[in-house]
Amino acid sequence: MCQQINELQHNTAAFDNPNLVVRRGQEFLVRVTFNRPLAQNDDFQLEFLIGENPSASRGSLVAVTFNSRLGGPWSGRLVESQGVTMTLGITPTPNAIVGRFRMYVAVVAGTGMRRTKRDGTTDLYVLFNAWCKDDAVFLPNEAERNEYVLNDHGVMYQGSFEAVTTRDWVYGQFERGILDTCIYILDASRMPINDRGNIIKTVRMGSAMINAQDDNGVCVGNWSDNYSMGRPPTSWTGSVQILLQYAKTGLPVGYAQCWVFAGVLNTFLRTLGIPARPVTNFVSAHDNNGNLKTDLICLPDGLPDYNNTKDCIWNYHCWNEVFIRRDDLPPGLGGWQVVDATPQETSDGYYRCGPASVIGIKEGLICHPYDPGFVFSEVNSDVVFYQRDRYGILTPYWVDKDYIGKAVYTKSLGSNSPNNITQNYKYLPGSAEDKRTMARSEEYGVERNHSELPETTLSIIINARQVNLGQEVNLQVDFNNHSDVPKTIRANLACSVIFYTGVRASHLKYHNFTITVPANQMKSEMVKLTANEYMPYLGTQLCLHFIVTGQTEDESVTAIKVLELQIPTLTVTLSGLCRVQQEMFANVTFTNPFNFALKACRLSMEGAGVMSEKTRFYRVINPQASISWKESFIPRLAGKRCIVAVMDCSNLCQVRGVAWVDITP
Repeated sequence: MCQQINELQHNTAAFDNPNLVVRRGQEFLVRVTFNRPLAQNDDFQLEFLIGENPSASRGSLVAVTFNSRLGGPWSGRLVESQGVTMTLGITPTPNAIVGRFRMYVAVVAGTGMRRTKRDGTTDLYVLFNAWCKDDAVFLPNEAERNEYVLNDHGVMYQGSFEAVTTRDWVYGQFERGILDTCIYILDASRMPINDRGNIIKTVRMGSAMINAQDDNGVCVGNWSDNYSMGRPPTSWTGSVQILLQYAKTGLPVGYAQCWVFAGVLNTFLRTLGIPARPVTNFVSAHDNNGNLKTDLICLPDGLPDYNNTKDCIWNYHCWNEVFIRRDDLPPGLGGWQVVDATPQETSDGYYRCGPASVIGIKEGLICHPYDPGFVFSEVNSDVVFYQRDRYGILTPYWVDKDYIGKAVYTKSLGSNSPNNITQNYKYLPGSAEDKRTMARSEEYGVERNHSELPETTLSIIINARQVNLGQEVNLQVDFNNHSDVPKTIRANLACSVIFYTGVRASHLKYHNFTITVPANQMKSEMVKLTANEYMPYLGTQLCLHFIVTGQTEDESVTAIKVLELQIPTLTVTLSGLCRVQQEMFANVTFTNPFNFALKACRLSMEGAGVMSEKTRFYRVINPQASISWKESFIPRLAGKRCIVAVMDCSNLCQVRGVAWVDITP
């Protein structure tokens, strides 16, 4: 199967797979040895079969001929002939079915054909080809192909817009068993074999199958804070263990949240050769009724009415983008497309989202397939604050048009720093282009807020510096009076621990106060939250949510602040000879800086191309106590490689660390 030559030319040498892996639309070589030299009248062909009932009419049985006799759609040529051995060049079509093909040599004998016996070693995998200009996934830029198809390690961005944190993720698309698992996922979905060359159908099926909401897919979503039947979403180092467990058991794997869905979908896409990247939308709206309004309801005294508020705002939400041609859309709407595997809303009956054109979202063209309206609302919603009186009547009193979609980040090419791609999704707020986009979206039936609100002369800003977990939090609430008369403001501050999805996990405290602000001036109120007040409620939730409502006799105004608490890190050091197939060592150390013990700690480390996941458990890590764990590994792949370590405890999560190393061939 000429694996060394083929895999170098097809950029598939990194696959830890005994069989040949090639990309469609590009020639690969096969060397065939006969039991005697071929005579002029001898006739033979290579046959490639995929699926249970291969058929030439459906593209799942392809005959490649090497003379004037007509064969199937794939082309073949004689490259070299030496005695009884012939080197043949085979070029699959750029729209060929993607998957594992069986190969046979068939010789015309009399009125029939004689075929070689079934030989699993000559099976080959055909993938999408971002290097082929006629493939629907063609990506013209070489640096982008290296990043979005070949990079098996990545970074996702979390936290809050003011305090972005990074999460390294091992995609591991080249690790042993992952390619077979991705094909197994398509088999489990019962996707027809002849649809598996269609990029849109493949991407859409991946979006549905990575979550297990309605189709026995890969990952079970869980935002409950009870992960006793599986692993916490924060404990994974990457996609490999999730996918291998799914393939081994055939059962959905627990548990996932948005970044896990994005990481696993990214692995699925890159494995099959589809250019893909995870992106993070900071301050992401989840709108339950399909309009462009995120409705937040407050009680008469200004405190949040959690029971009646159905919409929510996620601190961040991770989804994926794929780079594909969109022949089903008007010209100009190809390129990056949003695909989301996190189960939020159904699309054509299944929990999935996309592919939705990013350019179409920016232009407000939300009438096209698939699901651009939902993504449009995630980055563009108005936040409308309502006051609910004792009769249940809702009256809007404050609208924030710039709160949602603060920034959209993805990993930069060739580095781990964030690339701000917000301008891909939306024009500058308030610009003429932005107004045109919003007007166009309403023409397609999306409802925006047009409430007649009273003029307001008040504004509130909540300030807080970044805080380490275990320290007290000092808030400064600035009240601005823009009127020519003094204002006496009754203010309420509600503080909660929240999930990153904006859903309240625990209420911490209310703080009521009255403040008089002179005309055209600002006055501040300081609010303190001690570590003793928030630590008992945090568990695995590390976000504090503050909402302040200020009221005078004739107006109300609200401000929101989400504070991500900084947590300690693991120290990872590497030693040994940095060379392929030479033993190396990874050492993970951690000291508990808190005045309480960490319990039921799970420490895992993994590195794409260098180390499969290793795990160690610690029943308790006492205050100021240290742990150290040294693990040996043998690198399989050369290049810049990363070991990712994650520790998850019952009362603390997301303790992470990484170490990079250059492995020489």
